[in-house]
Amino acid sequence: MDGSVLALLSVLGALAIGAISPGPSFVLVARTSIAVSRAAGVAAAVGMGAGGVVFATLALLGLHALLIQVGWLYLILKVAGGLYLVHLAVRIWRGAAEPVRVPDGTAKSHGILRSFGIGLATQISNPKTAIVYASIFAALLPASPPAWVLLALPPAVFLVETGWYAIVAVAFSAGRPRAAYLRSKAWIDRLAASVIGALGIRLVMDAAKPS
Repeated sequence: MDGSVLALLSVLGALAIGAISPGPSFVLVARTSIAVSRAAGVAAAVGMGAGGVVFATLALLGLHALLIQVGWLYLILKVAGGLYLVHLAVRIWRGAAEPVRVPDGTAKSHGILRSFGIGLATQISNPKTAIVYASIFAALLPASPPAWVLLALPPAVFLVETGWYAIVAVAFSAGRPRAAYLRSKAWIDRLAASVIGALGIRLVMDAAKPS
């Protein structure tokens, strides 16, 4: 197998392992699928994929080096991302006791766009992910990869991220998971809010630590 092809597959494999690891993105897609609809969950998955493209592009443009050299920018990104996740967690917690409302018509389309936006914002809210992408690229890509590899990486990352979270969306929107959610919505929403909020607080606390 050509070395460049092997390097590309190695990068995608490493990113796939990272995507599969449970975290706030997984929680958000799963909750969206069972609380709203399968279409909304898939829309959130597409948002995750779009966020992956953002990180891949920034990593290829050298964001890692920039964040290391401009420490205050990294701190600002961490605080902003952490506060967004805390805000999202508070909204989910406050709505935990509300009944599920499945919109239709124009509202349904709006809900899908909103799910996409939340998925994208959640994915890019953690600047550490940009460092992870840059580290994987630096470790597994050749020093001077051919142009086709650089062009193929962002769309390939989109397929990996979107593909995994779409699987999550389809799985959790099935009848049994949805019925289980409806029976225990308040507790599940509060658990999801706790997971997402914990990461947000961790980001803010990391930024507050003296360097």
